[in-house]
Amino acid sequence: MTELQKDAHIKKNVLAEIVGLSLPSTNDRILRLESHGYITSYTTVLNHKKLKYDITCFIFVKSESSKHFSSIIQNALKEKEVLECHSVTGEGSHILKIRTQNTTTLEKLLARIQAWPGVTATTSSIVLSTHKETTNIYLNNKNQS
Repeated sequence: MTELQKDAHIKKNVLAEIVGLSLPSTNDRILRLESHGYITSYTTVLNHKKLKYDITCFIFVKSESSKHFSSIIQNALKEKEVLECHSVTGEGSHILKIRTQNTTTLEKLLARIQAWPGVTATTSSIVLSTHKETTNIYLNNKNQS
């Protein structure tokens, strides 16, 4: 799994050599990981700067009460610029990670979020620079490579 996280496009014969299995065993293991839900998808990571999505922002959403949580989640799922939506403890009920083109598109998105039923306030933190961003999960068991 570690090798697949590094490069999901790796050729299976190369992967088999790295993990020390035969090609059929490697293929079977990948199929098993997929069928048991360990591997849920294969994606491409795009360079957001080259695509002119220059703003990354975390929006903390405060809601009136827990009865609005489901609606907040459903609205977040519909917004194309929302990359992640997390229910959290502490200040607010949800954190949204968004990526948008500029401050104008951010302002429009904030207006839409603030209009969602049950949303009483939002607090935004715009990312100035990113030093680490990954989807890889650390696997400390050598048998999971």
